[in-house]
Amino acid sequence: MASATEIESKTSAGVRELALSYLGQGKTDTAEQLLRELLALRPEDVQGLRLLALILQSQGKSEQAVATLQKAVTLAPEAAHVHADLAALYRSLSCPQDAANAMRQALELDPSMSAGWWLLGDVMVDTGNMAEATRAYVQAARTDRFREAIAAAGEHLARQEAQAAERIFRDVLRQEGKHIAALCGLSAVALLAGQPAQAERMLKVALRQSPHSPMVWRGMAQASMEAGRFEEAETAIRRALRVDAEQPRNWVMLGTILARRFRPEEALEAYERALALHPTQRARVLMSKGHLLKTLGRRTECEAAYLACIEEEPANGEYYWCLADLKTYRFDDAQIARMESALTQAQADVRADATNLALLHFALGRAYEQRAQYASGFEHYARANAERRRSVAFDAAAFEAKCRRIAAFFTAECLQRLAAGAAEIRPDEARRIDARPSEARPIFIVGLPRSGSTLVEQILASHSQVEGTMELPHIINLVRELDHVGRGDAYPESVADLTPERLYALGQRYLRETAGFRTDRACFIDKMPNNFRHLGFMRLILPQAVFIDVRRHPMDACFSAFKQYFAEGQTFSYDLEDLGRYYRAYLELMAHWHAAMPGQVLTVHYESLVCDTGTEVRRLLDFCRLEFEPACLRFHETQRPVRTASAEQVRQPIYDSAIGHWRHLEAQLAPLRRALGDVFEEAERELGRYSGI
Repeated sequence: MASATEIESKTSAGVRELALSYLGQGKTDTAEQLLRELLALRPEDVQGLRLLALILQSQGKSEQAVATLQKAVTLAPEAAHVHADLAALYRSLSCPQDAANAMRQALELDPSMSAGWWLLGDVMVDTGNMAEATRAYVQAARTDRFREAIAAAGEHLARQEAQAAERIFRDVLRQEGKHIAALCGLSAVALLAGQPAQAERMLKVALRQSPHSPMVWRGMAQASMEAGRFEEAETAIRRALRVDAEQPRNWVMLGTILARRFRPEEALEAYERALALHPTQRARVLMSKGHLLKTLGRRTECEAAYLACIEEEPANGEYYWCLADLKTYRFDDAQIARMESALTQAQADVRADATNLALLHFALGRAYEQRAQYASGFEHYARANAERRRSVAFDAAAFEAKCRRIAAFFTAECLQRLAAGAAEIRPDEARRIDARPSEARPIFIVGLPRSGSTLVEQILASHSQVEGTMELPHIINLVRELDHVGRGDAYPESVADLTPERLYALGQRYLRETAGFRTDRACFIDKMPNNFRHLGFMRLILPQAVFIDVRRHPMDACFSAFKQYFAEGQTFSYDLEDLGRYYRAYLELMAHWHAAMPGQVLTVHYESLVCDTGTEVRRLLDFCRLEFEPACLRFHETQRPVRTASAEQVRQPIYDSAIGHWRHLEAQLAPLRRALGDVFEEAERELGRYSGI
């Protein structure tokens, strides 16, 4: 501890530096005493008063801290940062009006103080003055000394140039360690890299700087949504909207979250609010609106929304594909000419986006196929898939090996042993794991995309005891966690380390996380097709579950997938040989599940369902332990949101025109047939058993 003589010999700055070092060591009493001795000798040391107030605040001596800063203000009434310190102190003491007055004084003295505008914005939210809060946040951005750098990084992000954006954001943070916009920017970079947890860590630091910032809360909404926590995402974006309801991006985000939460009517309202505020990417919002209208079965309005997108951006292939993906929409000559022109222009541009090229080809393929110009249609499908194949990878050998590992692990003996352990959990243990275990019974519909799973879902969802939901990602997410144990690629072997209690808890977690997509009906449907690999795991964590495998002739199923643009996943579908190998692996694994879990999986053949609907519907209901209801035969009359590519088709009475459609292109599909091998011959024999085909 320095003596009075030593303090006299030191500069004020030297003493303050020494006090800061004590503060860093946690010696707040020593730091306080040192500063008081300094101020006894030099009572007009404003910086010393500011530091003393900080120390007093850390010790919980709030009244003394306020009095100290008020003295500093009296000594230096023109010092903006002293007023700002006082404002921050008042806010921490829940005195928002005093904080607002002090901050306004600071900003009158120095309007370029960006951090001050952030603080004023937060204080205005505290007082309920959202309009002034929004103006303050806008000023915070305008007065940011790194504004140009942040804007440049934002442009890199828009072009998905993550590394260039990250370099700029990190450079800003090197100069200003807790810069809010840079932290938000780095969180966006993390989301691009598929790291929502990292994004959230950045945003939590930003929230400590500005707890009400709508920009930060919008980022938190995005991160929570990417992590699959949709309820938290909605809470976060509503925090942003509470402050800034005039920002269209906030309404777009709310609409996206509500759509993910399977609340389409509310989502539609959010998109309408966004459109009324003239968003910068109006066509994208119109497209999202169109998707919701499709989900709700409002076909005319849906088409109008997609056509409006094309008027806004006539060269964008995604909007033409939206119309094509309605399956029953027919392009006229003028629209086809427009697509061909857009494609020609895109092909001539060396910087053309590969996804846009693929989408134009997919849409043209559908247009020509509908006109029975099958060869022309297939040529476009082939080019579309070639474009996709260049940007997304699928390792057929690795997929086959993983399927073999899953079958080798989940043997009948393994499943019986693990299931027996799970069944021995005592009721009191179950209550400890989850105070309110759900009795909801999931019906898992699995198979390949475009094989009739949406039709089966629509039939079952027409029953009074069954809730139709969507392709829920939650099982895949659980498996991904188990796969990432240790060095990765740990699933399925990592399941062996799960205790009966842990297995039970995972099942309860699945039911909790899916609760927002359903009501209180006895059963609900999860029709994620890719879940076929995980039936053993699903049986262990959800012993009450029902498994239905929907199967279609492999040539029709695979060709239908080949014609479909998948925004994400299903990377096996962009090559005919990959499709054949994937289908074979699927059949082999399903055969294993039937052997390892006898009587627990029902296989439904699409062709049989079409040709003998009444018998197959009753078989479905019996397997699900449901009483027959006539509404299941009138499934096309059921009014409910449908969120798949087959949404329009399942709103029609059953038809058989899709059976054998692949035969129009036998020569072009020869690589697929070769890859299927004897699977094709078996499918032909199976098909021959159905009457009327």
